[in-house]
Amino acid sequence: MSREPPPMQQIPQETPIAARRYFEAVGEERSPVAEAPPVCVYLEVTNRCNLLCETCPRTFEALEPPADMSWQLFTSIVDQLPGLLRAVLHGVGEPMLVKNLPRMIRYLKERGVYVLFNTNGTLLAPRKRADLIATGLDELRVSLDAAEAQSFFKVRGKDFFDRIVRNLSEFVALQRELGASTPRVSLWLTGLKETIAQLPDFVRLAARIGISEVYLQRLVFDDLGRGLARADSSLFERTRREEDQAIAAAEALGRALGVTIDASGATEPGTSLKRGVGKAPWSACRRPWSLMYFTAHGRALPCCIAPFSARGYETYTLGNATQESLREIWNGAAYREFRAALVSEAPAQPCRNCGLRWSL
Repeated sequence: MSREPPPMQQIPQETPIAARRYFEAVGEERSPVAEAPPVCVYLEVTNRCNLLCETCPRTFEALEPPADMSWQLFTSIVDQLPGLLRAVLHGVGEPMLVKNLPRMIRYLKERGVYVLFNTNGTLLAPRKRADLIATGLDELRVSLDAAEAQSFFKVRGKDFFDRIVRNLSEFVALQRELGASTPRVSLWLTGLKETIAQLPDFVRLAARIGISEVYLQRLVFDDLGRGLARADSSLFERTRREEDQAIAAAEALGRALGVTIDASGATEPGTSLKRGVGKAPWSACRRPWSLMYFTAHGRALPCCIAPFSARGYETYTLGNATQESLREIWNGAAYREFRAALVSEAPAQPCRNCGLRWSL
């Protein structure tokens, strides 16, 4: 779950040039046929994971058989996108389980692509740190989701909090020792009613580790009520006074400690939890005109939110990269129908509440 292209006026000035080029390439015109090829790709390099997160659908069902994306499939997709500007190497699994991950990053960086991925931080072991820094990775986003071990266990299902904090502290220290400016490391907290009060302590933890960016991630949930991915855990449009106060306190603390606090959707935390796009929240979406998402098996989905937003993949699969070229998928019948529905009053089910339950 990561930030998608915001309106141009919201792009932070410090955004790296490669990422700004991606944002600027996302056009405003929307029709069933996409006139330009995608400039961003999400590659689910694995759907395996070593945690049992209470906010993740893969904890509760097998979305696809466990697999890592093959090198052949990875290079086939990348080589069909010569204008690619941005690659996100995560989906519903933990990318650092993948043996080929450093090789994949280098392959993309040789093509001038801006590369990032989310990790749970458990596998950021000493022998992997220097290799990861050497790849030229642009961003490393660490989803920690709690400021202390007990809450982490409740959200994540395993007792790895202290290990992750130690891994991150040592990783940041190694970066300083090597004089490496990349990857930019950020710490992410999913905004749950169960954990939002910890946001100030989360900022303190980031400062103690040496991380200068903290993000509040809006909760994604479906209608099945599984784990903590439930409507009654969501903060969107439902923050209480004490929760707003926790956000305000964290922002003030961040200013004092030199930690920037933002939110998914390229907004500040308070704004990210408020309705901003009227009665048709899906209408602001540009994903089907700017990016493609592929599962570890090559299934094409609309975006990174899709696996979290509805049960099963069958109703919103747009193609398969093991059977069709990307050109055939991008403007094939399934994609054209999906885009046409998205600009209507009856979008596909996974999109119907997008912008209400999570960030655009």
